[in-house]
Amino acid sequence: MKWKDRLGIRLVAYLGGLFIMTAGIAVSVKSNLGVSPVSSIPYTITCVFGVEMGNATILFHVVLVLLQILLLRKNFKWINLCQIVVGIIFGKFTTLCNSLVALLPSTDNMLIRLGMMLISVVLIAVGIFFYLPANIMPLAGEGAMQAVSAITGIAFPKVKIGFDCSMVIISLVTCLIAIHSVGSVGIGTVMAAVLVGFALGLVTKAFGTWRDHLYYGRIS
Repeated sequence: MKWKDRLGIRLVAYLGGLFIMTAGIAVSVKSNLGVSPVSSIPYTITCVFGVEMGNATILFHVVLVLLQILLLRKNFKWINLCQIVVGIIFGKFTTLCNSLVALLPSTDNMLIRLGMMLISVVLIAVGIFFYLPANIMPLAGEGAMQAVSAITGIAFPKVKIGFDCSMVIISLVTCLIAIHSVGSVGIGTVMAAVLVGFALGLVTKAFGTWRDHLYYGRIS
């Protein structure tokens, strides 16, 4: 089946997946227990400089695309500049979801906050489940990881682990120095790092065949 086949369905699912991911990120922010590694840098920019998180997300995506250009040079595919467009969409979704989740009452109840973090994990996993296999355009974070993997020869999963850990460490150090707080890093960050992949595996096992048939008219 050609790439263009069922493109409309995959595009809708792709955008829906991005929105669900940002909803999960917004819930993690509301829980005040720390955000997922991929969102730690934008949230740190918000905590330290007061930049609205959606705009911080867009800025972060632009920087990651520039990083890809520096790493890949002549091997950079200019179609990947579209990652900036995706970053803008992702940032606007982040702004919208943060605004919606902000309407929920705040709480100091740790059980409720942990429950919110678990909901966040599930939402992020479901978002990835729909967005990534649609094969439209990766987020700039994944594009940067692919670039590092390409020039170093290190397997992508290992690069991702190193990339996530680096973002968390940079966020933690920056917040400790600038605002004397852990800022974007907390138990929720650890939960996301450990549980999102696990949740994604469960969702894929249960619904992956249905999704692949929907996207490509075939069975995995």
